[in-house]
Amino acid sequence: MNGELGIWLVRPASEALAERLRQQLGGVLYRPWQQSGQPQQALFAQAYRQHRQWLMLAASGIAVRFLDGLSHDKHSDPAVVVIDEAGRFAVSLLAGHEGGANRLAYRAANVLGAVPVITTATEALKPLVVGIGCRKGVGVAQISAAVQQALGLRAIIEIRELVTIDLKAQEQGLLEFCQHYDLPLRVLASETVAAREWLTQPSEWVQQNIGLAGVCEPCALIASPRGRLIVPKTALAGVAVAIVEDTLA
Repeated sequence: MNGELGIWLVRPASEALAERLRQQLGGVLYRPWQQSGQPQQALFAQAYRQHRQWLMLAASGIAVRFLDGLSHDKHSDPAVVVIDEAGRFAVSLLAGHEGGANRLAYRAANVLGAVPVITTATEALKPLVVGIGCRKGVGVAQISAAVQQALGLRAIIEIRELVTIDLKAQEQGLLEFCQHYDLPLRVLASETVAAREWLTQPSEWVQQNIGLAGVCEPCALIASPRGRLIVPKTALAGVAVAIVEDTLA
């Protein structure tokens, strides 16, 4: 294989997005228009099994046509995530759970500020979205204790995703918590959170230190716009947690 990740561009217009993804996630970029004489679909078929995962910058219809006849088994098929050329959505299209396309969709979405689109029942039917904010350097034990306190009698297995802001995207304790419980971490731009005034408990400390009135509540509500805030901001040992339940799940 030529590396874990392949990035397929259908048109030169996607170059900037593709390069941004490559810089953050690694991978091999494919520019099929540079190879004359063969249609793109045939070129993709030749390259398809050279990588375990793919990001395809294209319309979903194009991706479906390119994949026609290539998929055999969800346990061995390469994962495919489709990203629209405006960089608004990252759609887990093939091998979502087993092949890792769901997690790849989150990783790509976090790079671009896009919305991850997950449709596999294993993840999509989980009703809880947890917004989280924390002070710098908090450990995984502190985060776990705060989340468990907020959940009360609910279970971690009901959590669909954790959501935080870009300033906290690399907090080691948060990353370790997500890895331990196999939970995706969705990252929102601070500007996106600042534009939403969905707060029951504005924080003077957060406002002074990061320029936002709050983190956990708006993060959870933005990530689940049809949901209901069932646990307003609750804080424990430098970690703030809010929980939204998807009312249509």
